[in-house]
Order: sequence, then C-alpha cells, then structure tokens
Amino acid sequence: MENIFEKYSDDIGTVKSDFSEYEHIVETEPKDVLEEKNERPSFNIIYLALIAGGLFLIMKLLNLQVVSGSQYQYLAEGNRIRERLIEAPRGIIYDRNNIALVSNVGTYRLQLVPADLPRQKDERIKVYELLKTVANYDTSSISQAVEKQGLYSLEPMILKDNLEKDEALNYKVKFASVSGIQVVSLPNRKYNFMDSLSHILGYTGKISEDELKNHPDYNISDRIGKSGLEFVYDNYLRGNNGQDQFEVDSKGQIQRILATKDPVEGNNLILNLDLGLQEKATGLLADMINKKQTSSGVIIAVDPQSGGILAMVSLPGYDDNLFSGGINKKDYQNLLDDPSKPLINRATSGQYPSGSTIKPMMAAAGLEEGIINESTTINDSGQIAVGDYVFPDWKAHGKVDVKKAIAESCDVFFYAVGGGWDKIKGLGVNKIKNYMELFGFGKKTGIDLDSEQDGLVPDATWKKKVKNEPWYVGDTYHMSIGQGDISVTPLQLLMATSSFANGGELLKPHIASKIMSEDGKEIKNIEKEVIRKDFINSKNIEIVKEGMRQTIISGSARSINEVVNKDGKNIEASGKTGTAQFGTEDKTHAWFTGFAPYDSPNISFVILVEGGGEGSDAAVPIAKELFNYWFNR
Repeated sequence: MENIFEKYSDDIGTVKSDFSEYEHIVETEPKDVLEEKNERPSFNIIYLALIAGGLFLIMKLLNLQVVSGSQYQYLAEGNRIRERLIEAPRGIIYDRNNIALVSNVGTYRLQLVPADLPRQKDERIKVYELLKTVANYDTSSISQAVEKQGLYSLEPMILKDNLEKDEALNYKVKFASVSGIQVVSLPNRKYNFMDSLSHILGYTGKISEDELKNHPDYNISDRIGKSGLEFVYDNYLRGNNGQDQFEVDSKGQIQRILATKDPVEGNNLILNLDLGLQEKATGLLADMINKKQTSSGVIIAVDPQSGGILAMVSLPGYDDNLFSGGINKKDYQNLLDDPSKPLINRATSGQYPSGSTIKPMMAAAGLEEGIINESTTINDSGQIAVGDYVFPDWKAHGKVDVKKAIAESCDVFFYAVGGGWDKIKGLGVNKIKNYMELFGFGKKTGIDLDSEQDGLVPDATWKKKVKNEPWYVGDTYHMSIGQGDISVTPLQLLMATSSFANGGELLKPHIASKIMSEDGKEIKNIEKEVIRKDFINSKNIEIVKEGMRQTIISGSARSINEVVNKDGKNIEASGKTGTAQFGTEDKTHAWFTGFAPYDSPNISFVILVEGGGEGSDAAVPIAKELFNYWFNR
C-alpha cells in the first residue's frame, strides 16, 4: 500500500515552513503595536462567556461520550453493520409411501425496522403516510406501535406476511428509497392436501409472547407449530436458524454481505398414514354425509398389531393454509361461527354414545367374570319389563347365546349381562366401569396429537354429583348397550376393538412412524407401545371374535362378506354395527367398527356418520368399500 505520509511529506514541510515564518513575524512585531493593544478596554465579560461556553461544551461531551455513549455507539453500529436471521426451512412430513404432505415455498414479508426510520418526527410521519397510501395501514396505529417498541429497536415489526410475489415486487418498488421499510423473503408452509389432513397436520403460525416466555431459545419472528403434528413434533421439525451479517446504508438498505451462517433444515417426519387410504376414506365419508343430509363424520384406520394410524378423517375439515401465513380475523371468525365446527377433530375430541359397538367389550367382561359362558342362552321376546318400565329390543331374537347376541346386536342379552335378568346375574355398574376402563374408555389414548378428550364412563357417584340423582337398574341397562350417559371418542372405540384383533393388547395409537434427518439418518423410531395386555383371557377373546365374524357372515353387516381380495378369496372380516340415539328428536348416529383378515388382522376401522341413521345403512357401505380398497389396490 502506498505510504500516504511519504506522498505528502513535501506538503507537510511547506506547511511547517509557513508556520515558522508566521511565528517569526509575530515575535518581531513593533513595540507601538503592543502598546496599542494594552490601551484597549477590558474583555472580562467576553472571557467569562467563553469560559461558560467551554464548560457547556465539556458537559455536553461528557453526556454524549459517557452518559449516552453506549446508546449512540449501538446506534452507530446499527446503522453500519446488521445481523439478520435466516429462518430454517421446516422438515417435510411424508406418508408411509414417502409422499410429501407439506412443502416449503418461498413467500415474502413487508416489515419495518424502527432504528432505520428518520430521526425527525415529521420525516417519520411521511413514512407512515406512505404506508397508509400504499399498504392501507393506519398512521396512528403504526406510530403507536413504533413508539411502544422503541425508535432505537433493530427488531423488525411485521406489517404484512405471506405476500404474493407480484404484491411483494410492488412494495419493493414503492418503498425502495424509504428508510426503515423492507421487503424480505422467507420459507412458508404449504399444505398439499387441505381438508383431508387438516386435523392431522395442523398448522404453523407466528410465535406469541406467552410461547416466547416458555421457549427462550426461540426468536420473536419464529413460526412454530400451533396444532396437530406441526405442534407435537415442533422441536424436530423446526430446524436451526442461520444468520447473515451485512453492511447497510443510512436508510437501512443492504450494501454488502459480510458473513453468512447457513440455516440447518429441520428433521423430516415419516407417518404410518397411507395417503391413498386417507383420500379414499375422505371421499366415501363425504358422499355418505351428503346422501344422509347430515354435516359430519369420522373414519379412522389403524394397524392393530402396531398401533400405527393408517388413516384419520374428521369432516368437515378446514384449509390449514389459511393459518400458515397468518389468518385474518374474518376467516377465523367464520370458522368459529360455523355450526358444523370444522376446527374440532371429531376423531379424538368428539364424544358420542357408542351404541351397540360397545357390546363386544360387554361380552368380554361377562365372560371374564363368569356371568356368562359360551353356552349361556336366554329367550329374547323383544323386551325386558322391570316394574312399570319396559326396556325394548329392536326385534325379538328368540333363543340367543353370546355369539348370536353380538352378530344380531341383541339388546335384551346385554341388558342381562350388564344389569341382570332371568338366570343371568349381571355385572353391575361398578364392574362395567372397571372393564370399560380396562378397554381404554374414559381416558385419553395418548395419541401424538394435541386435541383429545376423555369421554365418560359414568357410575353412581358421578350421577349423584352431577345430576343429584340415584343410580337405577335402568341406567345400567342403558349403559350396557352403549346408551345413557356413557360417551366415547371414535379413537377409543377403535383401539378397544383392535384389542380383539391383536389377541388382547390395548395399544397406544401413533401417527408418526420415524423421524429422519435431511440426509436420511434415523433420528428416532416410534416404537409400538402396549398400554395393557392379558386383561382378557385369550379364550374369551376368541369367543368375541367369532361373534364379530358372525356379524359379517349372517348379521347386521352381511354385505361386507362379499368383499374378496386380489386372489378372489373372501377377506374374512369381523365387525360390529351400532345405532346410537342422541338428543331429544330420536336421531341416531351410524357406527361400524371391525377388522380383517380374521386370522391375522392388518387393519381395523371405526366409522361414524353423525346423525346418519342406522349403522347397517350408513356405516357398513363405507366399511365395505374401504375393505375392498385396502385388499385390492
């Protein structure tokens, strides 16, 4: 590098010579000139003024350099070098066949950096007025927000998120020379299969102040999982943010990048879910809902050997993409006001009377307690009379054993098993409650989703506390056929049914199968988890299974027996229908729950059509098509 001191050495010498010459002239100034100066008036007042001014300047310097020095240093550095967060792309969620259910797409954000705004108030107001004109922002609201955050803050204020490319380009042009206003690009979540998967995938959103307190390692501009799998597996999906260090001009515009730390993409989530089955179930359920002129329903499928969820449909659903970029108040209010409640995941949070789908569990309890055995029979004339009260059956079944009672859904037989009648002693409410809880009713299943309800298995204590009424034998009768105050979630019912399919294990359901890094390394494998086993004798399980098989062969779900696999062989399904009364208008929910093949089941279903009428009419046709799809695709 050229030595600037050598370059200008001659000039320095010249300047020095000039100063020497000037000093010489002063020293040889004539005497009469000096005497003339002494004769001038006193300048004490001027000296005092100069001293006062000097003190003022010293105090000002002390204030600038000592008292406010750190603040101005911070501002000076902020006007020169900045750091910008590079948001890490979230991991991708795949179905079991590696079909991407979500993706990351580029989106744009309009933001304001208070520290880059003009220092003069009138100039800032001009910026706010431009925001009002171009982006329809209220001037006073922006001013108040900036003042609240602080004019020296380098933290960006998000003005508009999830901008379309054309809109972003328009803002970039309009605000190109405006201090403090920026258009930045960042990754955003896009959900590829909207209504079908909305309750499973959930959505992401900007972190709230409360969430930030619970996650001090997060940033105020982070987007995090708010519901569904996005929420439950947020720690794995979110990745590690990167950072840019860059130089800016006085308007906050980037001049050059100084250093970059690349972001690390989040881990990927592999599900047990089969997208083909999910889409098939969604279409079938939507068609039946329309046919029955109702509004909602549920289908869930699980691998009964592992607890892995193969499909989960709750209709109506919603578009997750409404939330990913920040939902507006109108759209959110519309979702809240919708009488069909699309935000509720009915599969895990809907609580319904089970109807006759609970009868296999009642049969298992009666067999286990020795209340009945495989040969126990009663004569069903179509009703039970207790004093002045009559408890009807849907038809007179004649001579009935436990298998026929399951297959034909005989109410009288299960009245007797639960509350006692004729030669059957009856379990009583406390034993019923105990066995229902063993099958998982009345408690959350523990599925890897954020929305789940307990359901209810009532007893005398509950009724006295809630209704201030005693428990009657009629309550036990109603509970024994899945009516009265008992309520279950579709997922609870499915997992209870699956315990017959797998030989007696109550499993914890899980949607996720594996967590994989971006480069394909396995981070975590979601293992099978047994909640309870050996609570029902294997012989009694087999008796119940045979009764459920008879439901398909000769009972209320006979049409399913027509389904054959790719080899032309009958799939040998087992199942149970249910028709559950609700409300005061004699409306009924339509249920089916079952599994196949009989010897080694690899799929279990639960189907609910809310207000759909009889299970054999609304739920069984769906089950038939789903079994046909699964075994013939």
